[in-house]
Amino acid sequence: MKWTWACGGLLWVLAGCITDKEAFRPNPNDEDPLVGAIPLVRSPVKDRCEQHGRSSVRGNCDEAKYLATEYTRRLSVGDEICLEGGYGDEPGGGCKARAAIIDTAPNRVKLEVRTAKPDSRWFNAEMRHAWYEEGALVDLYLAERGY
Repeated sequence: MKWTWACGGLLWVLAGCITDKEAFRPNPNDEDPLVGAIPLVRSPVKDRCEQHGRSSVRGNCDEAKYLATEYTRRLSVGDEICLEGGYGDEPGGGCKARAAIIDTAPNRVKLEVRTAKPDSRWFNAEMRHAWYEEGALVDLYLAERGY
């Protein structure tokens, strides 16, 4: 009986050593509430348009913010967007990084970076998921337009 338990334990240990370590590595795109691997990009604390005060640029910035907010609120699952080189426009030839909307929640959009050119800051983030608050995407729109 002792030999049976000893052999069973030895086989169990060997099976654990043979198993690929990748099997125990967490998937960064997995939505496990205990691990919380998917990052959340929050809205900036300070509004970009406030820095312009009462200058003539403020009106243009407020209008751009309104357009970005409307665009972002209308995004739905399956839409493709340009993350760099034209957020708010259809992803065209000038787009350095494309993403797809894979989920939505109140005030949040879950993106998956699909393609990125080598000169893009998103190049190492292909096929990664992240939740973005609405304000973070609006800020991205304003930043690309120089506000």
